[in-house]
This record gives sequence, C-alpha cells and structure tokens, in this order.
Amino acid sequence: MSSTELPPGPPLPAAVQGVLMMNFWAQYVSACRRRYGEVFTLRVATIGTMVYLADPADIKTVFGGNPSVYHAGEANAMLTGLLGPNSVLVIDGDVHRDRRRLMLAPFGREAVARQTAVMAEIAADNIAGWPVGTEFPVAPRMSAITLEVILRTVIGTTDDDRLARLRAVMPKLLRLGAWNSLPVAVPGLQRLKPWHGFRDRLHEADRLLYAEITERRADPDLGDRPDALSMLVRSGMSDAELRDQLMTLLVAGHDTTATGLSWALELLTRHPAILEKATRAARTGGPEADGYIDAVCKEVLRIRPVVFDVGRVLTEPTEVAGHLLPAGVMVAPGIGLVHADAARYPHPDRFDPGRMLGAALGPTTYLPFGGGDRRCLGANFAQVEMAVVLREVLRRVDLATTTAPGERQRIKGVILVPHRGARIRVRAMRAAQAPDQAGCPHRNATK
Repeated sequence: MSSTELPPGPPLPAAVQGVLMMNFWAQYVSACRRRYGEVFTLRVATIGTMVYLADPADIKTVFGGNPSVYHAGEANAMLTGLLGPNSVLVIDGDVHRDRRRLMLAPFGREAVARQTAVMAEIAADNIAGWPVGTEFPVAPRMSAITLEVILRTVIGTTDDDRLARLRAVMPKLLRLGAWNSLPVAVPGLQRLKPWHGFRDRLHEADRLLYAEITERRADPDLGDRPDALSMLVRSGMSDAELRDQLMTLLVAGHDTTATGLSWALELLTRHPAILEKATRAARTGGPEADGYIDAVCKEVLRIRPVVFDVGRVLTEPTEVAGHLLPAGVMVAPGIGLVHADAARYPHPDRFDPGRMLGAALGPTTYLPFGGGDRRCLGANFAQVEMAVVLREVLRRVDLATTTAPGERQRIKGVILVPHRGARIRVRAMRAAQAPDQAGCPHRNATK
C-alpha cells in the first residue's frame, strides 16, 4: 500500500539544507543515502521539496513516466535567466518533444563522425601550447577546446572577429559560482548594480549570437550546411528561439565535456598503470585500443559524474517508490548515488576502466547523461568528443604521475568540477604522426 507521507529525510531547516547543497552537494546527498536508504526527502531553500531516488527500478518509473506528469523543464527553470524561455532544457510537453526532434539530427552518429577530424585538429592546436615541466590547471585548456568545437562544428561560426569575441565572452559568462547563479535563477536581479557585469556579458553574447543568426539566414548555401544552427534555421524557428537553443548548446555542450576531460586527466595521473595502458592504446590505435579509451571515458563519467542528479517536478499526485507524492514535489534520480552503488559496481571508489570493457550498461544503472525523453540530446557528440580529445592528449604529451591526494568535487553552477582545476604536469611533448579517426594526418606537435 502506498504511503501518503513523504519518505524520511533530515529534519534540518530548508535554509540550512540549501547551504549544505550549495557547498557540499554530492557529499550531503550521499550521506543522506547512507542514513535514510534509497529514497529520501530533502527540503531545500529556493528549490523546495526534493525526493531523491537511488534504486534503478524507481528511476525507471520516472524516466518512463508520462512527460505531462514528470516535468523536467520545470525542474530546470532556474536556468531560464541564462538559457532563455525557449530553451529545450526549460520547456515541457509537446513543445519540448517537437523542439527536441528538430535538434537531434546534427547529433546523430554519422553527423558526429564527420566532425572528428576537426575535433582532433582543435585539440592538437591547443595542446601544442601547453607548458612543459610546470604544473598547471588543465580545466581551462579543456574548456577552450570544447568551446571551440561547439563554435566551429555545432554553431558553424566562420567569422574570425565573431569567433574571437565569443571565445572571450563565453568563459566569463559561464563562471557561475554562487554569486552569479543568483541572476540566472532570478533574472530580475540583472537590473541591480551588483550583477550588471553578468548582465553586460549576457548582452554581449546575445548580440554575437543574433549576428550569427542573421548572417546564417542570408547565406545562399544555407540548404547545404550540416551544422546545427543551419538545420534549426531551416526548421522555421524564430530568432529568439534560435538564440535560446544556441545558448543551450554553448552552456550544456562545452563545459560539461570539458569537465569530464579534466577529471579524466586528474584520475589518470594518479593511476600510473592505467595511464600507461591508456597512453599505449592512444598511440597504437585500432579497434581494441580505441575500445580501451572509450572504457576510460565511461569509467570517468561513472566515478566522477559531471552532474550528480536530474530532476522532474510532479504536476499531479503520483506514486513513486511506494510513496504517494504530492504535486509540486521534485523527484531526483541520483546519478551519483547509482554510480556509487557497490551492488552494481564492486569497489565503486576504485577507478577501474576494465569494468567497462564489454559491460552491458543499462539506462538506469549507468546514466551520466540522464535518461528517458530528457536524456542529453548531445550525449553521442560528447562521448565521441571526449574520446577524440583524450586520445590526442595522450598521443602528444607524456604526463607525469603524482601521489598527491585526488582533487575534491567543487560545485560550479549545476556541475561538479575538480576544485583545483585538475592540475597536471607535462614531462615532454611528442611529435604525433599517426592519422586521426577520419584518416587525416595532424600537424606535428612542437618539441
């Protein structure tokens, strides 16, 4: 029989739980799971009542549920001040279904495969400028690579001046600590002086994106262009709708992949045997070697999920995990909780890419990109990009290992990043001669 009460949870005031979530998101939720089990309730200031789920069977109920009952867009509403009201991340119902369908084509396997040579070239150019013999945070370098990939392959920007301005403004706009998250969640704050800097950066990004849209509409070759923006222009979206989708792709599509790559290097430098094997695979090539690089990427996203959970707001009373939950409650499938479950991943704290080789990964037991009808539409793009860039790094540099403690997870907006920026040290540069996955030779890295 279903209970009419919420699952148990900590009795702390909502404001206190809000502070804990803002500063210790993964640690706090994991502690609650250990204390209360696989379903528990949090009351968090600015978010409301959240019911966390750690049982894949319960998560399957949510992912397979009626989208009109489980509103993911409403759960992401705090991003509207940045992404805009038309973003595929903040809308629900038939509008979301139709918009998502339009945006899937550029992220299909064949479309992404055509972009791997460009991804590799962008990575190679960036890696060539890395310092040798000096420790440095690699996260900003990864962000620069993945932003350039989005700008050139997804948005299709070719104007040099506009590219330079977008490269400059987007990293500043996406520095979403606790302070700059406020005008995103409450857009009205952008009118107040303390947040004028954020507002000005957002206006500059908007100006550049609208200029790109205007130029693309006038392009006589629009019908032949394969990038996402051109496809969306051909679909008949308005300028405002296009702007919101471009901002969504920039925000959701580059910092997340950059963070996954940063965690990959942070972990590899602390596991010499795995680093040696991955480096050998990257430099050897072939199906078996590529399979190991893919396994490294998958294990990184398991042990260090970039996003710790996903949310759905209930629009009506609904039975979930044996509890009749009231409308307005947010149910939160816990990505990090499932990935840390010893029953599904023995020794879950151990970084072990071997566990991913030939593994049958289910959609509710391995879910770094969410699931259901709201699974990240760029998941395939991100997985391919992560493997291509990691392969380029390992082919082109010799990384030093370290015995330093692993970096902690720090909250940046809605993602979990290495708290010191994933600091690494390059022992030496190598001249990479092997062709990339598309068969095109790269320029040699400089010594």
